[in-house]
Amino acid sequence: MATVAKLFETMEYGPAPESDAPVLEWLKQHDNGRFGHFIDGRWVAPSEGQYFETINPATKAVLARVAQGSTADVDAAVAAANAAAPVWAGLTPHARARFLYALAREIQRHSRLLAVLESMDNGKPIRETRDLDIPLAARHFYHHAGWAQLRDSEFPGSVPVGVVGQIIPWNFPLLMVAWKVAPALAAGNTVILKPAEFTPLTALCFAEIAQAAGLPPGVFNVVTGDGTTGKALVEHPNLQKIAFTGSTEVGRVIRKATAGSGKKLTLELGGKSPFIVFEDADLDSVVEGVVDAIWFNQGQVCCAGSRLLVQEGVADRLTQKLRARMEKLRVGSPLDKAVDMGAIVAPVQLDRIRGLVEKGVEEGAKMWQPSWACPTEGYFYPPTLFTDVSPAATIAQVEIFGPVLVSMTFRTPKEAVELANNTPYGLAASVWTENINLALDVAPKLKAGVVWINSTNLFDAAAGFGGYRESGFGREGGREGMWEYLKAGWESHPPRGIAPGSATPEPVRSADPGPAARGAQALPPIDRTYKLFIGGRQTRPDQGYSRKIVAPDGRVLGEVAEGNRKDVRNAVEAAHAAEGWGRGSGHMRAQILYFIAENLATRADEFAARMERGRQEVDASIARLFTYAAWADKWDGAVHHTPIRGVTLAMNEPVGVLGLAAPDDFPLLGFVSLVAPAIAIGNTVIVIPSEPQPIAATEFCSVLETSDVPDGVINVITGAKDALAKVLAEHDDVDGMWYFGNAAGVKTVELASAANMKRTWASARGRDWLDPRQGEGREFLRRASEVKNIWIPYGE
Repeated sequence: MATVAKLFETMEYGPAPESDAPVLEWLKQHDNGRFGHFIDGRWVAPSEGQYFETINPATKAVLARVAQGSTADVDAAVAAANAAAPVWAGLTPHARARFLYALAREIQRHSRLLAVLESMDNGKPIRETRDLDIPLAARHFYHHAGWAQLRDSEFPGSVPVGVVGQIIPWNFPLLMVAWKVAPALAAGNTVILKPAEFTPLTALCFAEIAQAAGLPPGVFNVVTGDGTTGKALVEHPNLQKIAFTGSTEVGRVIRKATAGSGKKLTLELGGKSPFIVFEDADLDSVVEGVVDAIWFNQGQVCCAGSRLLVQEGVADRLTQKLRARMEKLRVGSPLDKAVDMGAIVAPVQLDRIRGLVEKGVEEGAKMWQPSWACPTEGYFYPPTLFTDVSPAATIAQVEIFGPVLVSMTFRTPKEAVELANNTPYGLAASVWTENINLALDVAPKLKAGVVWINSTNLFDAAAGFGGYRESGFGREGGREGMWEYLKAGWESHPPRGIAPGSATPEPVRSADPGPAARGAQALPPIDRTYKLFIGGRQTRPDQGYSRKIVAPDGRVLGEVAEGNRKDVRNAVEAAHAAEGWGRGSGHMRAQILYFIAENLATRADEFAARMERGRQEVDASIARLFTYAAWADKWDGAVHHTPIRGVTLAMNEPVGVLGLAAPDDFPLLGFVSLVAPAIAIGNTVIVIPSEPQPIAATEFCSVLETSDVPDGVINVITGAKDALAKVLAEHDDVDGMWYFGNAAGVKTVELASAANMKRTWASARGRDWLDPRQGEGREFLRRASEVKNIWIPYGE
């Protein structure tokens, strides 16, 4: 292979500037291009003495030899981060803000070095690294210096998660460092970062920057290596959170690996983003938007607008304009400032792109590429356009992660939305139209975490970024991104009434039924078997079985239906049929929640007699319904201050269909505490009530029947909680799952959720549901919401 010096020779597509010679010098300073790990504030050789080569994809030159991390290296980094955690968390907010500010300034000071190094390591054009990646990385540290300063006042009662493992991809190596590290440090966490195997150099350069900025040892650590290193990090027992950006396939593996571990998890995964063009759009602007959407960074962008959806009336004209523009795109040396597209990151990715393109041709789509040829020395691939593509074609469904655009047509806005949502992903979307009413009508209907209007690929530290469905969960950036690195302070202490180290509340004792009830027991009881509540009606279970509910003193309190998989299926169908609930007004939902509370209040004594905590639990349930009735029309979004001429709207949306497994203690209050925030936001729910004490919840269904709750909004299935929760977590048409139970159930739910990467909130930790700090509030509303960021530029 060529030597690194070849990078600075005259190239076919333009000379390398002499001012970039310091990059070569920087590489040589590190043991002549050999890098160890960065652990506890110093450079450390790999424990097993293994290194791998990192290659310039444009020239195939060897850039450096980088340490291959082992389990022992990960152990050392985690130990350093754990030792530094109390020191870093114990600093004042202002002190942490000063450090983040220093990191931002150091990035700016070394911007030229970082920009060139990024281009060499990744293959992307210098224009992109210089004008977008590096400035935006600095912007993230500036922005989060502000959150560090304001953390205690803006996130009251919250504390750092602890030690965080972060795994980043190769497409934006330094920018992903900023996206991950800045909020983690601002919140008060310590970090172990594993950069991508193909592109570790700017992360290692940032470690040196952190050292120069005086960041305390152990606060930020870098362990390099391949997938085995990442696996060791994910599985390490002394981490409190994993943050991962990468493919959905690997994200699914991580979800399974962390299931039941108690680790907090953020996943930003793949995408197949639609680029929707209506017939009134400015087609010349659309063409430039397409260039940015799919040929930016050679299409190696998780939110790339890889599916072009065009209204039929303008499809042919747009295709002609696109082909003309593609003929003028320049592919070549990433260090040439006049180049539009650089090199593909590695031969394995190039082979994947070629294979999927061949598959598209085999399946009957029409492929078009410019007439000019790509350079042959490095890993280059030309911009590619497919037309006559079936929505079910492989290239229309699979993330190619390369400069390949597939084009399809639609006739009506409704059809455009259906085509756009015809994917398991939900990361981003672009909408192009001169009709702002149409744009703002379509944007909320798209299953995507980010929607750009007449623009694409806009990012900023003030606006959250993240996906729906198999594009992952969690957000990066903005206020919502900070929540991912914080937890409630009370979680650091055992709840009242629960022994340390135990997740099981004290057993609930049956209340004395009273003398009138004792006298009535002399009469033969009236048989009462509580049914399931599905689609607004009480229904018999599919298998016809029931289970006896027995008080601690042995008395039979009643029988409830034993639900099964088919009952879950029916409940999910009913919940989907009620999705209009989420499109209604918050005021309407508030009125119904108030009505439920009113009807429960009229039967307060009856419900109180069924529970040990009696009136205390009933009164708390009524108050909780009032709380979420109050929030229903007040859970506002935000207008983010992003540096564009326009507005960025952060819109809170319902997750969709939520499965809820209620806690076993607090049979009424635990049930209400989950259902009320979920439906206040606009979700529809399938609820599994307390397994040992379900009668209060099943009786509550009769309250729902008299409270104008639309059919299918709330569905209740009784039975074996863990078995039913597993079925709900596995169901592909359930969008999110909450589970409050035992540790084994938590692991089962988190494992099962990996099938469609649904959002989960699973906890084996007991809560005092009577305590508003633990049983209600913004935490529940956040869990019930997806945040969609809609970018709207304006001006002539």
